[in-house]
Amino acid sequence: MTVSVAIDLALDRLFTYSVPGELAKKLLVGQLLRVPFGGRIARGFALAVEENAPAAVPAVPEERDLFGNVIAPKKKPAKAAGFSLKPILAIEDESPFFSPELLKLVRWIAAYTASPIETTLKAALPAAVLKPSIKPKELLYVEPVVPTPADARLTPHQKALLADFARVGGGWLQQLVREFKTSPSTVHALAEKGVVTVAPRVSRRDPLAGRRVMPTKPLTLNPRQRQALEVIDAATKPVLLHGVTGSGKTEIYLQAIARVLERGQGAIVLVPEISLTPQTVRRFAGRFGEQVAVLHSALSDGERYDEWHRIRTGEARVVVGPRSAIFAPVRRLGLIVVDEEHDPSYKQDETPRYHARDLAVVRARFEGAGVVLGSATPSLESWRNAQTGKYALASVPNRVAGRTLPAVHLVNMEQEAEKTGHPPIFSSPLLDALHLRLERGEQTILFLNRRGFSRVLECPDCGWTAQCPDCSVPYTYHRADDCLRCHVCGGWTRLPAQCPDCQNREFNYTGIGTQRAEAALKRCFPSARVLRMDADSTARKFSHDDILSAFRAGKADVLLGTQMIAKGLDFPNVTLVGVLNADTSLHRPDPRASERTYQLLAQVSGRAGRAEKPGEVYLQTFAPDAPAIAAAASDQGFGAFAAQELAARHQAYLPPYCRLATLVFRSKIDELAASWADLYARSLASWAKQFNAGKAGEPFRVSEAVEAPLAKAEGWFRYQIVVRAPSTRDIVAAVKWIEEARPAPKDLRIVFDVDAQNLA
Repeated sequence: MTVSVAIDLALDRLFTYSVPGELAKKLLVGQLLRVPFGGRIARGFALAVEENAPAAVPAVPEERDLFGNVIAPKKKPAKAAGFSLKPILAIEDESPFFSPELLKLVRWIAAYTASPIETTLKAALPAAVLKPSIKPKELLYVEPVVPTPADARLTPHQKALLADFARVGGGWLQQLVREFKTSPSTVHALAEKGVVTVAPRVSRRDPLAGRRVMPTKPLTLNPRQRQALEVIDAATKPVLLHGVTGSGKTEIYLQAIARVLERGQGAIVLVPEISLTPQTVRRFAGRFGEQVAVLHSALSDGERYDEWHRIRTGEARVVVGPRSAIFAPVRRLGLIVVDEEHDPSYKQDETPRYHARDLAVVRARFEGAGVVLGSATPSLESWRNAQTGKYALASVPNRVAGRTLPAVHLVNMEQEAEKTGHPPIFSSPLLDALHLRLERGEQTILFLNRRGFSRVLECPDCGWTAQCPDCSVPYTYHRADDCLRCHVCGGWTRLPAQCPDCQNREFNYTGIGTQRAEAALKRCFPSARVLRMDADSTARKFSHDDILSAFRAGKADVLLGTQMIAKGLDFPNVTLVGVLNADTSLHRPDPRASERTYQLLAQVSGRAGRAEKPGEVYLQTFAPDAPAIAAAASDQGFGAFAAQELAARHQAYLPPYCRLATLVFRSKIDELAASWADLYARSLASWAKQFNAGKAGEPFRVSEAVEAPLAKAEGWFRYQIVVRAPSTRDIVAAVKWIEEARPAPKDLRIVFDVDAQNLA
């Protein structure tokens, strides 16, 4: 018997080993193995098992990509007379880490994104699961012996303590000692008398420990919610659940999952932001209790280890988490829910560059499960799939209980600037609305998608700006620690005492960040209680949950934050939303800029008026006539915006009417990155010319090689090519052809991003 193993090195090939007889009966695809590799012992996953060993040559198994093409090995195996395969050394864990369906998904990702199979396998597992130092946590557990031995001689104090232990059914030693104000030695004395047992027991590291979870019961659905639930339950293809903000999509998810659990199956719920995870987990744990597991990067290694193994063993059947939770080893998967399916954070920005929304559709197909993509502002790709019948469409056009959508007001900041002589942070209409909410005891959300105090530090005399030396972006001033920080590489420096060019000691702080807006808000309303939520204020564990819980409990009047407060949050007392700069994402060099702007504005607007009190929204903008901003302020809804934007995309040959990929060339040497980008662009143009010859269908298009919008990052110069074609297969084939003909030098990194979501 032989086994094909993916070693824990990104070599993008499999290695064949023999299987000793004593291990052959235990070997399963998906197991983690220990194998000899070169002069060391390596670990790797069993990807294929063959009964008959090769006669002389260590065969690399024939691999096929998702298009059915044979994948040639990177190197031909050396032929040698009398060659014998090395045997595997051990099976690390008899229970497979990957089911056959998950392995199929991993292979699909590797082929689709042109990523090494080993890198893809590693991305599909929490790092803590493979760390030898992370093991199950054991604590001493105390359990009363029933019935109590008749010959036990106990003091009155011991009898009382034993009665207390029996009343609570036993428990962890440390907990009982603390609760009943005793000592470990006293408990061990009871064990010596045979009336209790004290023994190690695995203790779960619970991410929700100390967090209050209120049990809930299913709510009565309105007719449109019931109709959507039936569409989901009966669907044989992906379902796009399009429901306006506050329409009760989460309750539909909960009841759809309840039906799946009744059938003995499991479910995965994806959310876009870690900030949404605590609230979502509590809602699902309130309904499904201990069956819920959570997976996200803010957990400790021990918590991730325990949660993953609870899922693997079937103890937890509902998984909640951001994009990486799509790989959760749920047994008998019956449903995948992708909440806020339009959100760009579902796209992985490291190899493998997968999109979790698309993986949800693929995994559901592989496992025969249902999939629901939910949003008030769907991606145009999903919307078009629903319009063409590829996806089923379930619509919930109204808020629950007949509540109205908030009234949206556009505030022209050009006119506000004329009144004051400079652009204010808060317009007069927004200040008036804020004052009214503070008087009424109602709450406000203020949205500004830029953290820090000031975006640019500038010398007013010579125009010098503080620039990160390693990135082509200005430093952002952070008043909290009085330093300049780069939001690309994370580097920082102290505030200069004077301009390095002209020695002027005065600086202009231009641009507004959340820290500056917070300071200005407190000057306008000294008695207002303000909470700020951005990457700086949420660095510690549980900080997201603590801030949101405090705001929900009414401990603050205003929540000011970045995009982490823009979606998925439900606060009944919020009646006002203010967007301080609606133009932030509008002018980015990205074909999706208009779509992203509309989605962000519509989502943050939807935080207002979600209960009995009506809501209002103020959008401050310098571009009130921009289609995305005008659409967000109108009452025509998403369908009208989507129709307009799709027409423009079709004319420009942009997704969803083509596949779009980018190649980014990075090097510490500017000329090297530029020359190789130009070489690839000319080679791809030659490929495109042949591809398009004599074809009447959609063309293969290649841009010129140009500096990337972010021309330098972390010391690496960056150039970019944009490729558009009818299918991903066409793009992957072209890029692989060039890679094989022109292997990149060691000083160059080429990042190939299929279905690129961001051109910046």
